[in-house]
Amino acid sequence: MQNIHRLLTALLLFTGLIWSQPAASPARARGYLTSEQTSGVVRIVLPAPTIGDARYQADMAIFRATRSLKGTPRWALAQADDNLSIAGLLHAFRCALGITLTPEQAPKLAALIARAYSDAGAAANVLKVRYQHKRPFQVAEGDVCVSPQGKQALEHSPDYPSGHAALSWDAGLILAEMVPEATIDILARARAFGQSRIVCGVHNASAVEAGDMTATAVFAMQSESLEFQKDFDAARTELAQLRAHVNSKPTGCEAEAETLLKNPY
Repeated sequence: MQNIHRLLTALLLFTGLIWSQPAASPARARGYLTSEQTSGVVRIVLPAPTIGDARYQADMAIFRATRSLKGTPRWALAQADDNLSIAGLLHAFRCALGITLTPEQAPKLAALIARAYSDAGAAANVLKVRYQHKRPFQVAEGDVCVSPQGKQALEHSPDYPSGHAALSWDAGLILAEMVPEATIDILARARAFGQSRIVCGVHNASAVEAGDMTATAVFAMQSESLEFQKDFDAARTELAQLRAHVNSKPTGCEAEAETLLKNPY
């Protein structure tokens, strides 16, 4: 098992996926939903925890406990998951999908996810502005897996909900709908992508859960959009054709699966 863990860490370092600087978020594309629709998430997602309540205390206990993951393969994978670009997301789902893709290879899928990102990001921002909840490292001392510059930038963005979790879970729901036979693997990876923010120490557990809930509501509304349905069908056909002609399986999947086998908290 130690050899597998060393292999994953070495692979992440070799492929340049351990980021010393925060990866830039994708440029905002036009979404499928109206501002009225995205703002409706305030009626669905629980309010942020308040200082001293049970959820707040649980968040801080998880933050303190997960600082022990620094230097482990799970920490390295969390650093890789800091990349929220379309290319980074496609790479994260490569093992679940059974194919390594780039936005250039799957332009219709990339365009669909970019527009979905806008909806999920807008909905998450509504809640961030509403609750102005602090990130865990702003409350307690502890190492984080991003650079000092990245940490400083995050201080200007509220904790609740996690935008990474919202965007990755929305993408996971889309991909699971496209490839139903891989639903479990896709959603498990989407969940782990959000959990990476907790491992990194840049989001509370409650913020990641809220991000997932935000994305679930967003995806349900997107599914009713005729424009989304049209783009979804085109992207699904594109992805099916690419998967049908795959020549080689993605690398590093065994090590990644071993790392993700155990929940980090």
